[in-house]
Amino acid sequence: MLKDCNKETIEQTGQLIKQLQLPPDFIRIVDEIYIPLARAVINKKSVEPLFVSINGAQGTGKSTLTRFLKLIIESEFACHVAEFSLDDFYLTRKQRVQVADKIHPLFGTRGVPGTHDINLIESTLSNLCDRKVTEIPRFNKATDDRCAQSEWTRLITPVDVILFEGWCNHSTIQQTDELLEPINELEKTEDPDAIWRNHSNEMLKEYHQRIFNFADLCIMLQAPDFESVYGWRKLQEAKLRESTRPTEQARIMNDKELARFIQHYERITRHTLDHLPKLANLILPITSGHKMTRIQYNELK
Repeated sequence: MLKDCNKETIEQTGQLIKQLQLPPDFIRIVDEIYIPLARAVINKKSVEPLFVSINGAQGTGKSTLTRFLKLIIESEFACHVAEFSLDDFYLTRKQRVQVADKIHPLFGTRGVPGTHDINLIESTLSNLCDRKVTEIPRFNKATDDRCAQSEWTRLITPVDVILFEGWCNHSTIQQTDELLEPINELEKTEDPDAIWRNHSNEMLKEYHQRIFNFADLCIMLQAPDFESVYGWRKLQEAKLRESTRPTEQARIMNDKELARFIQHYERITRHTLDHLPKLANLILPITSGHKMTRIQYNELK
């Protein structure tokens, strides 16, 4: 519990709650969920660095969870933590245009496997595991492009724990026959031959082979359903609009654009919600009211 933590942890927790503009009662989540979760992560730490993969659909709170886990693990357990997102590894807009021209127009939109720089993910994780100086890329969603390298995060100190969060981390792969029928209007009208979704599924296999299979621990933030995900993603876009400079707001989506955008994520998100809870090591179920009440401990392999 937080009362048993050191003074620095308690002070920094309060500061982070204010910084992220979270309600004061969010301290309950830290106390009942995040601190026990941090201890479970550290108890698994038989290797250095420990590679933790965090899955959660859009709006489930992956980045918030990761920020607090980093704070608690560093302050309470004297470990150095690297934390970053799959979103930071999106291909540049120029690169996505090239993929769209070569394979399918829908790859021009960031999101599904096939729109990330998997070579950059692999090299970044390799550097961290080899305890080398590592640069972590950053992606600006308001401009829909990768930040200049001068804005990347440079990690000089070797890390003990890697927290890698992403909406499709460890998402389950579909069989070919599952990809035949479109599940929404986007797939029906813009991917009638299933080229886009088949290639994305093949890329997800490659993500598993080159990235996810090397994780020591998988944590899942479990949304109740896809409909909740859409509502939460809409709130994210509103917050992005509030925090973005007027010159960059042209690329922030309106409701109609967001409704189309979220359909890019629907197939993988629904399949993940159906199958990953049986496979992840630690599950954090989230209610439709966006409340987190418990940790489900699956077998820690």
